[in-house]
Amino acid sequence: MVEVRGLHYAWPGSGHDTLAIDELHIAAGRTLFLHGESGCGKSTLLALLAGVLVAQRGTVSLLGQDWAALAPAARDARRADHVGVIFQQFNLLPYLSVLDNVLLPCRFSPSRAARCAGGPAAAARALLARVALPEPLWRRRADALSVGQQQRVAAARALIGAPELVLADEPTSALDAARRDDFMDLLLGACRDAGSTLVFVSHDERLAARFDERLALPAINHAAAA
Repeated sequence: MVEVRGLHYAWPGSGHDTLAIDELHIAAGRTLFLHGESGCGKSTLLALLAGVLVAQRGTVSLLGQDWAALAPAARDARRADHVGVIFQQFNLLPYLSVLDNVLLPCRFSPSRAARCAGGPAAAARALLARVALPEPLWRRRADALSVGQQQRVAAARALIGAPELVLADEPTSALDAARRDDFMDLLLGACRDAGSTLVFVSHDERLAARFDERLALPAINHAAAA
């Protein structure tokens, strides 16, 4: 699913690499718990895996395609087709309804829409029911929801259309223990049912046992030791 070789990435003006990774392979359908101290490059790596950033040296490939070999518009289209992202701050569009936020990936990706059983609207409703968001909230503006409710909408948006790769950046940081555990049950179950590969970034190492693999980013990031 994901292959990284000889990756070097430095933020503009930093004067040194943020990431320097020889190899990283993530097989299709696997779940990976990625951890490391703040500032070690976890979010930067997720952005590279999603094609939001491109490697300055080396390759970062999704389904055999190197992101850097694509023009920006082609990267955007490929990301919409194959990648679901759960952001730490959720990044919902506040002026859209809950349903419209969940449907956004299908509006950008006909292939994601085509993978929705019964159509995108039915898939969105099924996902919102699965994340236990009450139906009366589905037409409400996203900015009228609580933090926990917004987080469940963000998860449904990432999962709609069964993307091959799901990237989650500290999605449980704002949740209490009970809601965190409920969310993990939902996310892992939905990825398993869809056959999606999951890369999950968190500081909460209590969650690591629930994943197929665990990886400390500093262990493979040579820039961290520079």
